[in-house]
Amino acid sequence: MRHIIIGTGAVGGVIGGLLASVGTDVVLVARGPQLAALRASGLEVTTVAGTVRVRPALAAGPDDVDLRPDDVLVLAVKSQDTADALDAWADRPVAGGGTAAERLAVVCAQNGVDNERAALRRFAHVVAMCVWLPATYLEPGRVSAGGTPVPGVLTVGHAATPPADGPALLTAYARDLVDAGFRAPVATDVMAWKYTKLLTNLANAVEALCGPLRDDDTLELAARADAEGRAVLRAAGLVALDDAVHDAARAGFRVEALAGQERGGGSSWQSLARGTGSIESDYLNGEIVLLGRLHGVPTPVNALLQRRARAAAATGRPPGAVAARDLLAAAAGRET
Repeated sequence: MRHIIIGTGAVGGVIGGLLASVGTDVVLVARGPQLAALRASGLEVTTVAGTVRVRPALAAGPDDVDLRPDDVLVLAVKSQDTADALDAWADRPVAGGGTAAERLAVVCAQNGVDNERAALRRFAHVVAMCVWLPATYLEPGRVSAGGTPVPGVLTVGHAATPPADGPALLTAYARDLVDAGFRAPVATDVMAWKYTKLLTNLANAVEALCGPLRDDDTLELAARADAEGRAVLRAAGLVALDDAVHDAARAGFRVEALAGQERGGGSSWQSLARGTGSIESDYLNGEIVLLGRLHGVPTPVNALLQRRARAAAATGRPPGAVAARDLLAAAAGRET
C-alpha cells in the first residue's frame, strides 16, 4: 500500500512523516514554501519520542504521480480546499485502467463532516478519519505533534457502504497507522466520532479570534457555541458518540510541550498565525449554522464566530486580537 498525502501541513505532515519514518511507501504532496523546503532538506517531524527527518517521494500535484492500484489517497487539506483537491485527483488514470475515483480509496483526514459528502460525490470508496492529533505546522519543512503516549488517535471507518475489498483495505490501512506509532481504532460508526469532534472544534474559532480558552469570557463563548451545536444535532436527529466510548478510546492520551517547538494553538489559530488567507470556520461553526437553519434552531454564537473568523483570515488579522467579551455582547444583541 502506498499512502499519497494530499496536503503536507500539520496533520498530513505528521501522518505522512511518521509513516515514512518506519519505511512505509509515502508520497507527500505539497506546494509553495513547504514543497521547496521538503525538496531541499526533507521533512522534520518532532514528537514526544524525538525528532526524525524523512525524505519520501514528493509531488506538487497529481501530474507528478503515476497512480497504482495499491494507492490510498489521504486528503489532509483544510475543508475549504477539499473541492479543488477532489477535482484535481478524481479523474487521474490508474495503472491497469480506470480512474482514481473509480478504483482508489480516499481517506478524509480532516475536521468537519462535509468532506466525506463531497468525496462521495466523486469517489466510490471513502474512508472517514476522526483526527485527534495535536499537530503544528508554522515553519516550512517542520511539523510536530505533542500527543503522548501516542502522537495521535486516528479513528477510521467507512463513510458509506464500501466496495467488496473495502474492509480488507481499511484493516491494512489502520495497521500501517499503528505501525507508525498511532492509535487507530476501526469504527463502524465513524461519523458519530466525527460529529463529536465537530462539537469540540466549534471552539477553534474562539481560540483563533480571542486566544486560549482560559478566562471566563472565552470559556463562556465556547460553552455557548457547544450548547448550540448539541441542540442542532438533536433537532437534526444526528448522533454524536457516547461519552464513555469516546473517553475509552482516548484513555491516557494527553498533550505535552515539546522542547524547541512552538504550539500557540490549534488548526484555526495556526491559519491566522501563518496568514494563509482562509480558515475552516465555514465548515465547523458553519456546519452548525447550516443545520440550525434547516431545522429551525437559532445559532447566533456560531454564526458570529463563523463570520468573524472568516473576516479575520481574509484581512490578515493575527490570532488573539478580539476580545471575547465583545463577541458575547454582539451575539446577545443578535438574540434580542
